[in-house]
Amino acid sequence: MTKPKKELLFLALGGSGEIGMNVNLYGCDGKWVMVDLGMTFADPSYPGIDLILPDLEFIEKHRKDLLGIVLTHGHEDHIGAVPYFAADLDVPLFATPFTAGLIRRKLEEVGLQNDVELNIIPNEGSFDLGPFGFRYLPIAHSIAEGNAMLIDTPYGRIFHTGDWKLDDEPVLGVPSSPETLKKIGDDGILAMVCDSTNVFNDKASGSEGEVRRNLMRVVDEIDTRVVVTTFASNAARLQTLGEVAIQAGRKLCVAGRSLDRIIENCRENGYLKDFPPTIDFQEAMSLPRGDVMIIATGGQGEARAALGRIAGDSHQIKLSEGDHVLFSSKQIPGNEIAIGRIQNQLAAKGVVMITERQEHIHVSGHPGQPELAQMYEWIKPEILVPVHGEIRHMKTQVAFGLEQGIPKAIFQQNGDVVRLAPNGPKIVGQERTGRLVVDGDVIIPADGRTLNDRRKTAHNGMISVAIGLDHKGNIFGQPVLKMHGVPLEEDEEDFLDEVVDKIVGKYSKPVGDIDKFNEAIRLLVRRSATEWTGKKPIVSVLTVEA
Repeated sequence: MTKPKKELLFLALGGSGEIGMNVNLYGCDGKWVMVDLGMTFADPSYPGIDLILPDLEFIEKHRKDLLGIVLTHGHEDHIGAVPYFAADLDVPLFATPFTAGLIRRKLEEVGLQNDVELNIIPNEGSFDLGPFGFRYLPIAHSIAEGNAMLIDTPYGRIFHTGDWKLDDEPVLGVPSSPETLKKIGDDGILAMVCDSTNVFNDKASGSEGEVRRNLMRVVDEIDTRVVVTTFASNAARLQTLGEVAIQAGRKLCVAGRSLDRIIENCRENGYLKDFPPTIDFQEAMSLPRGDVMIIATGGQGEARAALGRIAGDSHQIKLSEGDHVLFSSKQIPGNEIAIGRIQNQLAAKGVVMITERQEHIHVSGHPGQPELAQMYEWIKPEILVPVHGEIRHMKTQVAFGLEQGIPKAIFQQNGDVVRLAPNGPKIVGQERTGRLVVDGDVIIPADGRTLNDRRKTAHNGMISVAIGLDHKGNIFGQPVLKMHGVPLEEDEEDFLDEVVDKIVGKYSKPVGDIDKFNEAIRLLVRRSATEWTGKKPIVSVLTVEA
């Protein structure tokens, strides 16, 4: 595929078939626009890696036809890849003020603030990009200025939900009213591109106001030190926690740089106006235990975040027996081991932990089935396109949407080119997608040689072999072997002696082709290691010729 023709296309480069790393393209009349440019965090299958980025090869090839990047809200899985790609794509960015503030800080951190055009669109504002018209629609979510996008095209209108929920008691911001959403539906929507995260939940996600009441009650019943950990970006929860501290008569301390950045950005954009002044770590530790409340990052088990360092006694904040840690956040799948490790460290100190399982102190920012059904009723799309979910989430939403009376629904994954109009929906092509990783200061393929070698090394270990050859090609001296991660322990010396004897005994005559010799040595050493350990370590051979 080169250019969209007289048609409306949808193509996900990330976020369809996975939760995170959201990148969506819409195309018509020869042009593309991108909605969101996110990243995701690595799991243990990516050793040495923290951040994973989408592979944008398709749109990089066609960047002359890309008109701009429109950001729905400020979560990392929607804006996190911006500083890595925005300058190379060389197109303007569009975001509402709070989200733009987060993006600006990211660009400043990498020195790109003067190289990328960042357009700030007022809340509920509109703008045009070529054949596309965009309108921001405020919608409840777990961050300030969550937005759906109403996208006008010559071939029909799109309601792109972004991340959303329905909340009768939003603590921060005013989401679009049911009347506004009904009017949009009445005016006609071709396709609704919709968040699938909580499609398995048969109940609504719940209200932030209800969480506020429960947090106030729980903290009010505690007479020792309280640490609350939550997602740093959840500005509504920060507003709630500020109110909880005031009601409980506790001084408030904030631990975590990402919290500092979010609070600063909130205040710059008119949020958290009544957030109480905070105290430093030293003052927090000098107060009576019942007079302080700490908000800390690290509820997902991040070792370097504040809570992880508190649990490991490497932070200025110290906890002792009887203190409380409240996990006002959901345990993200994949983080169970890391969270468990921190919770075990806290339990060893006698710290009391309260999670959403014991008390209703967290609600999700994504819609359950009742909310999905309500939005379908208001918007009345002709076509449902689930995104933002694993395959099981999106297939379930397809079935649920059809059950609720939506005429058409389509399951698509990253790389599927979907024609929405005319005569849609239909998958009409396939483009390559993939993952890149940030490894130190370098971006490399997630399935490339570097990571494959690292995984093999982590699984099987590594052996390095150095052999000297004289000017006639004879081995001189003893071959030198060094091992890393090969499970020999007490047998290491016997193994090395055996391998050296094999090498010297096999090559008592001058070596011919060096490349063939190196490969033969590599196979000999690996075969020997397999015989001794059952493992197949990576073997590297260095031949030094005199």
